[in-house]
Parts: sequence; structure tokens; C-alpha cells
Amino acid sequence: MPARPHPGNYEGYPSPSPTTVDPRADPFSPPPGQHRYYDSESDYGRRDTYASESSNNGLNEQGYYDHNNGYDAYPPHDTDSDGDVYGQRYTPSAETLDPPRMGQAESSTPTFVDYGSGARDSYPAWSTERQIPLSKEEIEDIFLDLTQKFGFQRDSMRNMFDFLMQLLDSRASRMSPNQALLTLHADYIGGHNANYRKWYFAAQLDLDDAVGQSQNSGLQRLKSKRGGSKRPSHEKSLSTALERWRQAMNNMSQYDRLRQIALYLLCWGEAAQVRFIPECLCFIFKCADDYYRSPECQSRTEPVPEGLYLRAVIKPLYRFLRDQGYEVLDGKFVRREKDHEDIIGYDDVNQLFWYPEGIARIVLDNKSRLVDLPPAQRFMKFDRIEWNRVFFKTYYEKRSFGHLLVNFNRIWVIHISLYFYYTAFNSPTVYDVNNESHPAMTWSVTALGGAVSTVIMILATLMEFAYIPTTWNNTSHLTRRLIFLFITLGLTCGPTFYIAIAVSNGSAGQLALILGIVQFFIAVSATLLFAIMPSGRMFGDRVAGKSRKYLASQTFTASYPSLKKGPRMASFLLWVLVFGCKFTESYFFLTLSFRDPIRVMVGMKVQGCNDRFFGDSLCRNQAAFTLTIMYIMDLVLFFLDTFLWYIIWNTVFSIGRSFSLGLSIWTPWKDIYTRLPKRIYAKLLAAQEMEVKYKPKVLVSQIWNAIIISMYREHLLSIDHVQKLLYHQVDSGDGNRRSLRAPPFFISQQDPTYKGEFFPPGSEAERRISFFAQSLTTHMPAPLPVEAMPTFTVLTPHYSEKILLSLREIIREEDKMTRVTLLEYLKQLHPIEWENFVKDTKILADESAMFNGANPFGDEKGQSKVDDIPFSFIGFKSAAPEFTLRTRIWASLRAQTLYRTVSGMMNYSKAIKLLYRVENPEIVQAFGGNTDRLERELERMSRRKFKFLVSMQRYSKFNKEEHENAEFLLRAYPDLQIAYLDEEPPRKEGGDPRIFSALIDGHSEFIPETGKRRPKFRIELPGNPILGDGKSDNQNHAIVFYRGEYLQLIDANQDNYLEECLKIRNVLAEFEECGVSSQSPYAQWSSRDFQQSPVAIVGAREYIFSENIGILGDLAAGKEQTFGTLSARSMAWIGGKLHYGHPDFLNALYMNTRGGVSKAQKGLHLNEDIYAGMNAFGRGGKIKHTEYYQCGKGRDLGFGTILNFTTKIGTGMGEQILSREYYYLGTQLPIDRFLTFYYGHPGFQINNMLVILSVQVFVVTMVFLGTLNSSVPICQVTADQQVIAGQNGCYYLTPVFEWIRRCIISIFLVFMISFLPLFLQELIERGTWKAIWRLAKQFASLSPAFEIFSTQIFTHSILTNMTFGGARYIATGRGFATSRIYFNILFSRFAGPSIYLGMRTLVMLLYVTLTLFTPWIIYFWISIIALCVAPFLFNPHQFVFSDFIIDYREFLRWMSRGNSRSHNNSWIGYCRLSRTMITGYKKKKLGHPSEKLSGDVPRATWRAVLFTEVFFPTVMAVIFVIAYMFVKSFPVTDGTRRYQPPSPLIRIAVVSLGPLVWNAAILLTQFLISLFLGPMLDPLFPKFGSAMAFIVHALGALGMIGFFEFLWLLELWDVSHAVLGLIAVIAIQRAIHKILIAVFLSREFKHDETNRAWWTGRWYGRGLGAHAMSQPAREFVVKIIELSLWSSDLIIGHILLFMLTPPILIPYFDRFHATILFWLRPSKQIRAPLYSIKQKRQRRWIIIKYGSIYVLVIAAFIALIAIPGVLHTSMTLNCSLCRNL
Repeated sequence: MPARPHPGNYEGYPSPSPTTVDPRADPFSPPPGQHRYYDSESDYGRRDTYASESSNNGLNEQGYYDHNNGYDAYPPHDTDSDGDVYGQRYTPSAETLDPPRMGQAESSTPTFVDYGSGARDSYPAWSTERQIPLSKEEIEDIFLDLTQKFGFQRDSMRNMFDFLMQLLDSRASRMSPNQALLTLHADYIGGHNANYRKWYFAAQLDLDDAVGQSQNSGLQRLKSKRGGSKRPSHEKSLSTALERWRQAMNNMSQYDRLRQIALYLLCWGEAAQVRFIPECLCFIFKCADDYYRSPECQSRTEPVPEGLYLRAVIKPLYRFLRDQGYEVLDGKFVRREKDHEDIIGYDDVNQLFWYPEGIARIVLDNKSRLVDLPPAQRFMKFDRIEWNRVFFKTYYEKRSFGHLLVNFNRIWVIHISLYFYYTAFNSPTVYDVNNESHPAMTWSVTALGGAVSTVIMILATLMEFAYIPTTWNNTSHLTRRLIFLFITLGLTCGPTFYIAIAVSNGSAGQLALILGIVQFFIAVSATLLFAIMPSGRMFGDRVAGKSRKYLASQTFTASYPSLKKGPRMASFLLWVLVFGCKFTESYFFLTLSFRDPIRVMVGMKVQGCNDRFFGDSLCRNQAAFTLTIMYIMDLVLFFLDTFLWYIIWNTVFSIGRSFSLGLSIWTPWKDIYTRLPKRIYAKLLAAQEMEVKYKPKVLVSQIWNAIIISMYREHLLSIDHVQKLLYHQVDSGDGNRRSLRAPPFFISQQDPTYKGEFFPPGSEAERRISFFAQSLTTHMPAPLPVEAMPTFTVLTPHYSEKILLSLREIIREEDKMTRVTLLEYLKQLHPIEWENFVKDTKILADESAMFNGANPFGDEKGQSKVDDIPFSFIGFKSAAPEFTLRTRIWASLRAQTLYRTVSGMMNYSKAIKLLYRVENPEIVQAFGGNTDRLERELERMSRRKFKFLVSMQRYSKFNKEEHENAEFLLRAYPDLQIAYLDEEPPRKEGGDPRIFSALIDGHSEFIPETGKRRPKFRIELPGNPILGDGKSDNQNHAIVFYRGEYLQLIDANQDNYLEECLKIRNVLAEFEECGVSSQSPYAQWSSRDFQQSPVAIVGAREYIFSENIGILGDLAAGKEQTFGTLSARSMAWIGGKLHYGHPDFLNALYMNTRGGVSKAQKGLHLNEDIYAGMNAFGRGGKIKHTEYYQCGKGRDLGFGTILNFTTKIGTGMGEQILSREYYYLGTQLPIDRFLTFYYGHPGFQINNMLVILSVQVFVVTMVFLGTLNSSVPICQVTADQQVIAGQNGCYYLTPVFEWIRRCIISIFLVFMISFLPLFLQELIERGTWKAIWRLAKQFASLSPAFEIFSTQIFTHSILTNMTFGGARYIATGRGFATSRIYFNILFSRFAGPSIYLGMRTLVMLLYVTLTLFTPWIIYFWISIIALCVAPFLFNPHQFVFSDFIIDYREFLRWMSRGNSRSHNNSWIGYCRLSRTMITGYKKKKLGHPSEKLSGDVPRATWRAVLFTEVFFPTVMAVIFVIAYMFVKSFPVTDGTRRYQPPSPLIRIAVVSLGPLVWNAAILLTQFLISLFLGPMLDPLFPKFGSAMAFIVHALGALGMIGFFEFLWLLELWDVSHAVLGLIAVIAIQRAIHKILIAVFLSREFKHDETNRAWWTGRWYGRGLGAHAMSQPAREFVVKIIELSLWSSDLIIGHILLFMLTPPILIPYFDRFHATILFWLRPSKQIRAPLYSIKQKRQRRWIIIKYGSIYVLVIAAFIALIAIPGVLHTSMTLNCSLCRNL
């Protein structure tokens, strides 16, 4: 239908004169000369012929087209329509909305036929009797018309028609249809919160469209900038433009409103990846809408070909996005080796459309600009746009730590400046002149804190230049800021020079003092300014500036929803308390205790030391070096205690909040169960809407009984318990009336005499009922009646997660390392539920046996006992599928399967039916007793209000078993919708395959030829939709099939319960859209109803149902409880909660018009869901949190999988820190909300990094103090710290040791505080004893060891990600961790992240213990040992003697494999993989089978490598060499003579470089032998390579051990000196290895041919091509490094095994270990595995052989360590070499 132009051109929609266009260039136009023109009269009469001719079998019968509404729904001023498209008859049958190929209409939109009450429409709220503005047929016509004008796909049109109708139906069920359409248009297109309207003004298109010469926004702006504009100023002012917009929207006809929504939806429905680019979509819609209004579009009559929109508009954009990350090689898509800073991602593309200058960049293939065309012609040129020339990076996500500085500069300013003020004031001895203090100097030096904060800001500003492209007036405010900062720097540090000179000259008078004081106050005010003011608001306010220049940035990144007064006060109060406590405590605990160590160490010069090369210049200043490291240590602690106070106060606030919400069991309500029935009536039922004909008791009893019976059906309750919990009908005594008796459960709480057990104590049923009762005490929004509630969809992405467990998986052991079948394990975990299940099954089996005619009387008692065995063992006796299926389902509902999720979420359907039936008793009466028809009516309502959509990306590629399981889901739940990707071969040779998004449900019929179900909709996509990490793309392709107003995002390992689903109406009411005003959103802008920020996300609690499965399950659950519940509660209140995926509800319309429910750039958006939260928050959406609703959620249960999850979170956080969202939040949020955001998100991870850093810095500090303590005489003191007289030449270090003790205490506290929130959360929700018991269990199960280890994994994953990248989606483990993992696998997984660091630190600790022992150090020993052995501690059955020896055998084999022939699992493979992060892979692919396409690892940038791989290791090496040289710079007394020891530098060089030279010599010899003998011997002896490798490796290891013993000998068996020497040697060798790898190695081949060529000497025929000549030299360098690494890994592996040996010797230790790991009593525990006689013999032989090797190795180790120790005391060496080297 034509647009009906309203007289007068309304804002934003000019109707330009038709222009002549060359038709050849226009894919939309019919061939020239075929233009048909409109019939001039307005003629609606033809319409009915169109309908009645329709040959579609579905639409007419069901009264789709009842023509008695006479079209009078249009507003009167619309009659001036200028013609009718339908004058030209199309061939009607093909054009109705349901083409015949789909079979009956049932498949497209569920339409329910005869209910006996006349045909029921599928959109009941949008029916003729409700005065609808447009009938369904007219809406259908609009869709048809648009489809023909723009070439949308038919299936997409049908899908979007159904989408819009369901949306209108959902809204119209709670308001008038007119208002429903109005508010919908306001939300999508024109309203206050519509993204389209916001974009329209942000991109300044009002200027483009308001002017007469309406061409070009960019030009107009440029003109107006240069020469003063000729336009009247009021036209440019925003408020008048807004007012014109409002009037235009207000005057629009309902018909036009609907047409705009339809056009927007059709554009969105096929947009594919473009849906992630919301403002680009707005631009496309704007162009399409302008085109539609033009006469040239109206005069066109030929329909354009189907699919044109996809080909001309979407595909070019999709291709551009795809080619950014992928290239095509041999027909396969391969990741380009680009990092984020080189990829123009979704956000970069999107931001182009924010600014008029950006839109002006869009050029066509003839170099002309799109904006130079009149708006109406732009859409026709889309296929000629050259997108490659348009886009550019708008923010560089460079991998560097500068992001921490830019985004969180206020954190650094607050901490480092304050630390400087505190410490400078307390270190007067540093800047005293001639040992007397001057107040002027004190003021001035302390004031340098301001200079420090200015320097931080300058650095941050300089880094910011690197991340923002230097175009588009971006940098003007940065330059202004930089100038201001340099002036401030001058003011804050200049006076110090003057004062210092004055004081040293002795001429410092009043002037210097006044200057110092002024300088101090300037410094303090500068620091305060920088600490509080967001840097984005300095000099060019990007947040609240009035300039139009910043409008887009404000609209899309800084429209933060405002907080109400109460929460805002709370927000300020929280941070005042945190920092108030922190500043006080830090001053008295950290800074004042540091004052004395500074005083004693500043002037300390060590006497009597000398070095051959450096004289006494190094060793005299040892105290100064030590003090510097101590300063750094104190600074790290200064950061840590902020987090400590944050945790304390946040927990306090959260708990206070929970009391005020009435959540805790301590709030004064005793009778939570007694009042439960009243609360169900008041809170869950829409009681105020109901007639009071029915007693509340009757209604409540139906709800309660349904809950109890659902628990019985899930086998949580036995039949006896059910009887005590149900409402029963009893005779009331007065004749025929019966009354309801409440279950004794409700009164038992008040009546102390009543004893009885209602459910098994500590069971799932008890937890669920008590949470239900507790949750109803809180405030909940009132529910709407069922028929008025909004429609919502649950969306679950599914990739390859288990759908249903197979029988095999349940009753067979998974692998040979598992000792238990899954079913056995589940029976141990859920004994009561298994018992109930078996009882049930027996009843069922007996019934079916009776039914099948077995003899009911012949059952003797003895026989029945025997018959029961199979039931209690595997749950079935006959292998009939219906019985085995029951066991499979029982197990699947207790594991993390998709079936569990689907059956849990389908409780929504049950809940809606139940509520509908209970609240509308008249329906039950109307159907009289015909239960089928009643059930159909209830079904209809639940289908109308709730949809469940699973996006099964791989459905069309499922194997047979997966297909059967998916089919089973569809049969069990016919209303379940499955969206999947369907592929078709390309139309022409060499093209891309065609990919479709398809939808089926359980009602879709089967296609006889293929046996597959026929899809309801099948929409072609522009290409493969999976371009990112998978999950977000999977959600995006299915999102077009959601229905209704809200979405709940659920993962495939969640669960839900009937009693929680009953609260759905209350949760949806949290969106604050239920009570809608009757006012038009366009009546006036100031209306309060439409002004407030919309609610974008409503968060919900998660209950981790794997919490009782051993210690690791419990830890994972505890983390979720503290983060997902405790912090979320306080953060949502003070406005800091974002979105973390799972059970959160989203405002679907809000999110989908702003880029979808998650972001999808590969790598960068690894934690895809949090970006949706940041996006919604920055664009003005509120994020709430509900306390009364919870879903179940599974978590990983094994050590490895939990740490995979930790790694994913850590790398994801690294990526977030690079992202532009963090940049916007960090530089634009006001201070209190910034701190909430920081400490709630990145601060936690950065705190983890600082904890690990503090341990390392601390150990280095201790090493330096140890060198002092062991080399110089320390003054003895009395009890009251007075130095005892008569000690000449001693050094007073007592305050330093006191300071050390304080440091250890604070590190210990910071660590222990992390257990506080969980303890308090338990205390509040479950009571004192349970809290103490849970904490005790965790400590007994060594949870601190796990916490330390996971902290290190977090740290390592963030650091490697920030340096090297490589973030990828790690599928989290969903199984039960019962299998033992080999030692070598754990070693290779955790060596890099943690074990190496732990081992290096242990050697340092050993030195500290030898030189400086205090009892506090024991805590450090425990922590560091945890870093090394935690993976093995949490490995099931780690301490079984036989398995341990077999582990040892595996370890030795793993170390030596892979040298003759390629092996997947070998040390050499592990070693190559760990260095490719730095070297990267060779591009050239040589078609070798062992080349996995691992192109995901881009080579690290040289900046990153330089810093982490060259600079840091070198610095560490220098530090430890200095320490060693200090110890060796004192004269040695040898018997009678004293002599100066030889240069320690030479000694350390010999010992550290010696092994490398030795390795090189061996390898050179071996290379020549292999080169000459290999080609002859290798074909004859396949093990030749391995033999050569074995000899070389053995010699290398001997060399390494030999050189250490040599060092020890040179040190004359002095243990502490030898250990310090060893520390220095390790640091030097590490630095050399890293530098060699980083600087000298070229890229790696993807295969391991070169390694095998090296050992066998056969370099030809390896596919090396031209590299065969250069490769041996590279391989030589590699082998030198590898040999050292191999030797050290061999030694480290053995040390770890030695550490793990003692427990093996303790009898029954494995029992104890399994108890603390799985929390199963020894009696319940898992039996030892059964082996065949042959296996037993094999194992015995292995154990004897390798056991003896192991014992020998231990003996050798003890000999190497112990013999020198013994010699040290008994024998003095006369060693001349020792004196000279």
C-alpha cells in the first residue's frame, strides 16, 4: 500500500521530487518502458477477490479473512490516499503469507482449531471485537507489499509477520490495541527511548533532513563551520528539532506506524551479522524508509526478485566483516593471523554510523559519495557501495598494559599518590640536610605526591593517544589536557628545586616555608581533582557536554541510568567507609611501622667488603638496594588492603540489604511455614483481579499440592512424605459437604508438641521448600492475570553438550582410570532419590506384569527379594526400552544434560497452566468435565505466553545417537522449538555453500523422502554465521525466532523448578512495563511515564546444584554464591551490576535494537554476555537483580576443568581490559560508580595479580635481608629494644625484622579475608552451625591450597593474554571428575602457569629459611608448596602406590617420546607448543598430516616480547647476581689465613654458562654422528633417533647436576651460599633461554619433522623444501635450549614426585584422601578396580621394574644432597681452585 503522506512535510521525512535515474544501475527497477501506473481511484473493493482467490488451504477456513470489519479502523484524515497497489492483480496463491509448500498452516503459526466456542484466533488479544486499528489481513498486506518492494525472503516475511502479531498480541492483552501499537512504535522508532530516534539525532540527520537543500549532512556541517551559517539558529537547536520530531510522530497514522515497524523488522530479520551493528541497521532502515516514501517507489508495480535485500544490502557488509578475520585457503576458511588492533570489528563498523563525518565517508564504486544523493535514492545504490574503502579502526585494542593505566588511572592516582604522601612524610631521613630536618623541606617533598599523580595522568594521556585514532577532533581535548598537566607538573614539583637549593645553602627562611605549604596544597588539590574527575570529562566533556560534537558519544557510551537518592547515598557511603578505613589502617599499620626501618637503613653503609671488579661501590650500597625493594613491597601491600576493606564493607552492605529485604533466617519471622499459604495467595496469585467467590484456601491448596506432587514425580519425596505434605479433602461432618484439611506441615512450626519428619533432612526437597518459603517473605511486584501477562521466550544455545545420557555411559566405566560407573556414583550422591525411584519402578513393573498376565498369587517371599536386586542395582529388570529409558532419564536429570535443562524450563508451561486454571475456575466449569478440551484450552494459553527455543547449531550434522535424543526431546515436549543451521551445496561450482537458519518443533511433520522434519521457517543467511567464538553467533542466528517481549538466557547446564516458575509473572513485572499509562507516548515529551530509563536486564540468583559433590564442587558453588548472590545484591542496589549470562531476563526489544544479547568478535568478546551488560548500561538501560527467584546451574567438578573455567574467565578479563567498553566506563563514570565497577569486575582479577606479585616481591625482599643478616654482624637488643652496649661495628636491623612480621600478617589477612563473604552468606541464609560446618569442611579439605593455586592461574592467564593474546572459548567440563589423571598430563598442563614459578620461589624460600628464619615463614612454605603440588592433591586416587609407580613410568616415557616418530603426547610436543606463543608458526602450509590448522595463535608483538621475555628476566637475573656478589665480597678465613675471595661474577658466569656450552658440545658431536651414520642406520633400526636422543639427554642432565655439585664444591660445601648461587644461576639461565627464543628463533613449522630430522640425520624428504639448508642451524639453537629445559623438567618432575611420596607410605591414606575430595564416607566409597589375571601380572612387573628405578633415583638424590652436607662439618678441603674461581 502507498504511504499516505500527511499534508505538510513532517520532520525527518522529506518527500523529494522524483528524479530520473538510470534504470540499468538499479537492481530494484523493472526494465524500462514497463512502468505501470496506479489506478487513480481509491478502491478497496478489489481486496476481497484477492483473498477469496487464495488457494491456500489454511488461511481461509480458519476465518483469517472475515471481511465484516469494513476497514473503518483508519483514522479519518487518511482517506486522501493516492491509489492502491492492489489494483494490479498479482497471482494471489503464491503471495499469501503461508505458501502451500508448507502444508497446513499449523506449521507456521500454531492456530488452534475448533474449541467448541467458535474458531479461536491465534492472536486473541488482536481480534476484531477489540477495536483494533488494523486488521490482521491489512497487516498481512503491509508485509506483502514491503516484501515485493524490497525483495525480502518469503520465509523471513512470514516469520516476521508472526513475530509482530505475537508482539502486538502480548501488548494488547494488557492495554488497548491502539495503545499497544503506539507504544510499540515508540519503542522501535520514535519514542523517547527508541534507539532509532537517539541515533537519528546523534548522527545529526535532523540537520540533513530539515534543510531545503536536504542533501548532505557532512557538507552542511563543514560549511557552517567555515563561513558563518546562513540558516536561522533555532533550526539547528536540538530542542526545536526534537519538538518537530514529536509532532511528526504524533500526526502519523496508525497505518504508517505499523508499516515502519514492519519495515524495521523485515530489515532486522535478515540482517544476520549486521544485527550486531545496530546503528548501521538504523541507517539501512532510514534509507529504505526514505526510498519507500518516494514517488518512484510508489509508482513501481513489478515485484523485485526475492532475496534481493540479502544479496544487495546484507551480503556485502557480511563479506567485509568476514574477510576481516578469515581468508579462504583451498576452499576452507582459515583465521588470518591478525590481532584485534588490525581487525575492523563490529564496533568499529558501528561507530562509523554515529557521526555525520562517518556517514559522509560512504562511497560508491564511481567514487561519488552516498550522501550527495537525495535521501530517497540512496537505498537503490546500496549494492554499489564499496565498503572496503569506508571503514577504519575507531579504537585500537592493542595488547599492552597501558590499558590498565588509561582505564583505571584514578585507581593508580588514589593509591600511588597517597602512598607517596604517607611515605614521604615518614621518611625524613632520606631528605634531611646534614642530619637536621627542615619544615620547608618536609612540606615540599611531601607535596611531590601531587607531581606523582600528575605524572600518572600524563602517562595515561600519552597512552590514550595510542588507542584512539588521531582523527576527527578526538585528540583536541587530549592535547588540551596534556598542556594543562604539564603546567600542573611544573607547579607541583618546581618549588621543590628552589627549596632544596635554599635549604642546602642554609638560606631557607620564611619564604621557603610558605612556598612549601602553598605547593603542598596545590598538590593535594591536583591529586583530588585527578582522583575524582573522570578523565573523559576534562577539557571537552564527553559525558555531559552541551556541544553537538559529543552527542553520539554521550548517547551510546555515557547515558548511564541515574540512581535514586537512597542507593546513590549508599554508593557514596560505601566508598567513604572503604577508603576511610583504608587510609587510617594503612597509615598506622603499614606506613608508621615502616618509619623505623627507613630510619635505620637510609644511612647504612656496609663496611669491609670488596669486589675484584666493582670495588666496594656495589656492596656498600646493599642496604639501599634492600630499602628500594622494601618500598616497592609496601606499595603492593598498600593496594591489597583496599580490596580487603572493600570485601568487608561490601559484605556488610549486602547483608544489611538482605535484612532489609527480609531474606535472612535471622530476620524476626519465626513462622515462615505457617504463613506460607497466606503468602502464596497474596504474592503469587493475581488475587485482586479475582471474584471472591472462592476461598483462598481452595486456591492455595491447588498450588501447594501441585508443587509437592511435582517433587514426588522427581523422586525427591517418598509417598509417605507426600501424604504429610498435601491438602486432603475430609468429611466436615455436616452431611454431604467436604472440607479441606491443611497439611500438618504448616502448623508444625508453631505447635511444639507435633513431631514428625516431612522430608528427609538435608535433602533437595527441604532446600527447595525452604527457599520457596523464604523467598516469599521479600517484596515482589504484583502479578498480572495470566491472560494479561507478557509473552516471553527462553533461549538456550547448544553446541555439542550431552542431550541425554546413553545406557552405556551410565553403567559402564568411562575409561580405565575411573573406578566407578556413573550410575554408581550418582546413587552415592542421591541415595534417597534412588530409593524412591526404585520403589516407583517396582510398582510400575508389577503393574505391567499383572497387565501382561503373570501369576499374581505365585509370588513367594524369598523370590521377591532376589527379584529386587537388579532394581536397586541398575533400576530395571527387563531390558524393555521403557524401563531402560527411565533409568537414563533419572541419571540425566542428575547430570549436566540438555534434557535436564529442557525439562526444568518446561515447568514454565506447567506453571502457566496451573495459574490459569486456579485463577479462572469458570473455565473449568465451562468445559464441564471434558478434560481433553480443558487441557487444550490450558495448552493454548501456555503456548501463547511462553516459548522455549533451543539453538542447536549442529542439529543437521548430528550423529545417529544425537538425532535420536533430539527426537526424544521433541516427542516429550512438542512445543519445544529447535533452530538450526541447514546447508545446501553452492548453486555454481566454486561458490560458497548456501546456509539457512531453520526452525522446527514437535508439531512439524516429517518429509517422507528424507525422514527429516519439515522446517516451519527457512531463512537464507549471507554466509556461515559462526565467525566468532560460537556462542554469541549461535544466539544471533536463532534470535529471529524468539517471540514476545522478554528473553531469558539459559545455558545448556541449568535447571528450573515448578515453584520458581510460578513466580514468573512477578519477575516480568520487574521490567516496569506492566502498568502502562493510557497517555500517548507522543503527546508531550515531558510526560513522566515515558521518561524514566527502561529496565534492560533483570538478574536472578543461581543455585549451584553440584555443590555437594566434593570439595571442588563446593568451592565452585561458593564462588557463585558470593559473586552471583552476595555481591550482585549490593551491586545492583548501588548501580554496578552488569550482565553475566545465565538466568538473567532481558528486555528483548531494548537489547535487540541495540546490538543483540551478546557481542561476537572472535577472541575479544570471549565473555560475550558481560559486553551486552556494559552496552545496555552505557546506553541507558537499568540492570536489576531479583532475590526471590533462582535457577539451578551446574558447574565444573574436576580440578582441570575448574581451572579451564578459571583460565577462560582470566583470559576473558584480559580481553575486556583491552576493550573499548572498559575504556568508556573507566574514563567516564562518576567516581563512586567507577569504583563500584572497578572493584566488582577488573579489580578482583587485578587484586589476584597483586597478591601473587606481593608474594614474589616479598620473597626477593627477604633474600636481600637474608644476605645482610648472614654476612654482617647484627646488633643484639634487650627486651625493650635497647641495643646492648659493647658491640662494635654491628648493624641495627631489629625494626626491619619487626616490619617483616607485619608484612607477613597483612599478606596472610588479605588471603584469609576471601573466605569471609561465603561464611557470612551461609550464616545468614542457613544459620550458624551450617556456616561453621561448611567452612570447617572446606579447610579440612585443603581448600586454601586450591585458592592459592587458582589465584596464580588467574594471574597467569591474564598476563599471558595481555602479552600474547590467544584467548579462546574453552568448553567447560560438564561431567563428574572421578577419573585419575596421569602425572605427566597434569605436569604439562600446569608447569608453565604455576609449577615453574613455585619451584623458583621454593629455592629462594630455602635460602631465606637458612639465613633468616622466623616461625611466620612456615605460612609461605605452605603457600608456595601449594603452587607446586595442588594439581596432584586434587587428583582422585593420586596416592595409590601401584598407580603412583605407573605414573612414574608414564612420566619417563613422556619425557623421552616423539624423537623417532611423531607422538601427540610427548615432552617435545609440549615444549614446542609453549614457545610458539613467542615465535608463531610459519605461514606456508606444506600439506603435512600432523599440521593441525592452529593458525589461531598470532605471533606476539615485539613490544610485548621485549618487555616480558627480555627485560623482566634480565632484571631478575641482575638482582640475584647483585645479592650473590654481596655475600661473596667479604674476606674468608681459612684456618689461619684470611683472603679476599675471587671474583664472584666469574664464578657465577662459569657455573651458569657452563651447562649451555656443555650442551652445545654434545649436540655438535651428535649432529655430526647422526648426519653421517643416520641415513644408513635409521632405515635399519627405527629406534636410531630415539637412541641418539636418549644418550644426549642423559649427558645433558648429568651436566646440569654436575655443574651444581661443582658450584657447591667451590663454595666449600656452604649450604646457604650454594643455594644463593643456585638462585642466581637459575635466573641467568632463564634469562638466556628467553632471550634466545625471543630474539634468535624464526617461526616454527606446524609439524615436528625438523626435530626428527635432527636426531636421525635425515634432512631430505622431510618436506622442508628450501628450508632444509637453514633449518639445521636454527634447530641447533633450539636444541641447546631444549636440552637445558629438558634437564630442568626432569629434575623438577622428580622433586615433585619426591614431595608426593610420603603420603603413599601411610596405610589407608587413599581412603582419607578420597573422603576429603569427594565427601563420601569411607563405607560409601568407591571400590578398587578389578583387573584380569593378565593385567595383574603386567602391572606387577611394571611396579617391580619402575619401583626399583624410582628407589635408586631417590637414593642418588639423597646421596648428592646429604653427603656434601655431612662432609661440610667433618672434612676441610684444601682446594686451590676454590680460591681462584
